[in-house]
Amino acid sequence: MMANTARLRPLAWWWKKWTKRDWAIAAVAVTAFLFLLSSLSDDPRRDRGPGARLPAADLVDLTLLRDADAKGALCLDGSAPGYHFSKGFGSGFDSWLIHIEGGGWCDSLSSCLSRAKTKLGSSAYMEQQVSFSGILSSEPSQNPEFFNWNKVKIRYCDGASFSGHPQSEPKDKKGRIFFRGQLIWKALMDELLSAGLSTARQAFLTGCSAGGLATLIHCDDFRKLLPKDATVKCLADAGFFLNEKDVSGKDTMRSFYHNVVQLQGVQESLNKDCVASKEPSDCFFPKEIIKTIRTPVFLVNPAYDFWQIQNVLVPEGSDPSESWKKCRLNIRACTSSQLKMLQEKFQCNVWAHMQ
Repeated sequence: MMANTARLRPLAWWWKKWTKRDWAIAAVAVTAFLFLLSSLSDDPRRDRGPGARLPAADLVDLTLLRDADAKGALCLDGSAPGYHFSKGFGSGFDSWLIHIEGGGWCDSLSSCLSRAKTKLGSSAYMEQQVSFSGILSSEPSQNPEFFNWNKVKIRYCDGASFSGHPQSEPKDKKGRIFFRGQLIWKALMDELLSAGLSTARQAFLTGCSAGGLATLIHCDDFRKLLPKDATVKCLADAGFFLNEKDVSGKDTMRSFYHNVVQLQGVQESLNKDCVASKEPSDCFFPKEIIKTIRTPVFLVNPAYDFWQIQNVLVPEGSDPSESWKKCRLNIRACTSSQLKMLQEKFQCNVWAHMQ
């Protein structure tokens, strides 16, 4: 999911106006899911007309991390992590935009083993080229603020928002699986620092969904890597996951995050004070993470987040009477009371923790 030009307008204002603030958090609500779906297309050919061809600059090759084995930075299946890099030019030669790919999480050994056989767990299955569109586009008309920046898309292959640790890997050699998210993050940053990130004048860390969560987790660490006089900001797109009970009263998402954290040793990547005072899985939720972030961060979330409706608030099996069935699938089918409940859960989670 990439932000398109329409969504970059408020972002452009924010970037220009808030450069001297030490702390800035804002939230943007997209008013309808259908609008969100149409505006987040990753395919830049959408507006080019039938038969149009992508310019070569928009197709960016996959680069595998150098010396991944020696660094211990491995995808779930043991393959080298990958990223796509488009070099900046002109006035953007010393500006960097890094986007972290999303794609959910795995919360059990079996689900991680299954994931390891896909592009979300192995670079062996990743596309060799991807098109850079939206916030990664090189077209000024589509991406006026960042078109000539150094742009990186980090591929997601660890299943824990780049926060897992190898000490949690199962000792049984059968079906070997690697939990190296934190090592992948560090190794990728080291490689990008050597490619010019270390002298960045301004840098923007972004991510979508599980990549948005990774952005929040690593935002302050990212800032520490860069020159003190550099302008650094972070943006989490559709990454504010709710710590809320589902309609049956169960803590479905909290239980799921608990399994992810326990399985991959994620607590080692989370805020130490939070982990010391709370259940570690609570510290994996954005509402806790943003309490301690010092770097300016921008939150973008839809008013109707269909993934969270279907997986957090009304997951499978939580609605035996099927009173939520229509609303779960289509916001236009929600009753006024259902819309009120959804609105309260989303607004309370975001705004209550941004004061």
